[in-house]
Amino acid sequence: MGEEAQFYGNAEVYWRDVPPTVDGMLGGYGSISNIDLNGSKAFLKKFTGEGEGKTGTSCALDCGAGIGRITKRLLLPLFRTVDLVDVTQEFLDQAKTYLGEESQRVGHYFCTGLQDFVPEQGRYDVIWIQWVIGHLTDEHLVKFLERCRSALRPGGIVVIKDNVAYEGVVPDEVDSSVCRDLAIVRSLVAKAGLRIVHQEQQMDFPKEIYQVHTLALR
Repeated sequence: MGEEAQFYGNAEVYWRDVPPTVDGMLGGYGSISNIDLNGSKAFLKKFTGEGEGKTGTSCALDCGAGIGRITKRLLLPLFRTVDLVDVTQEFLDQAKTYLGEESQRVGHYFCTGLQDFVPEQGRYDVIWIQWVIGHLTDEHLVKFLERCRSALRPGGIVVIKDNVAYEGVVPDEVDSSVCRDLAIVRSLVAKAGLRIVHQEQQMDFPKEIYQVHTLALR
């Protein structure tokens, strides 16, 4: 098996053994979910609403959605329809239960890795990519962001919210991912032809975890 195939294969094996719960999705840090979602809500509300340059609220995509933690608390309250994409079928099956009645407003459940996922052109107002870019190689991340750019509706945005390393690239052998520093993330975003229109650091997370930054891209 090639190095790249192993990188993706090992991640799939890791997530297959993770329980389909909020705590599982957050690597044992389920307690930070509310802080995370409140920060995301405040960030997203800067873009949605009426008026020129604002982002519409008809359809959003949740990338690396897991059981739908972000879909349930952030995206479904703001958007008419939400699509979920995740590499683990068990998580998507659980999402139908976890989302309850609101699951009726889910358009599609896509079970695939983001390196292979092609979002429908011009479908999404917001593409939310949280805690998952570390599972893509640099090349695949650039290509995926290019596809995301084509999948946006007029005024739409791509949002990346993820861990940021202090310097360089830090590999994580446990879940087969990497954590990149902000300069590297910015350069990959630029390579994909997107620009950063707003950026914030998520505050009030435990000291022992990586800094988390949120970037809005157009």
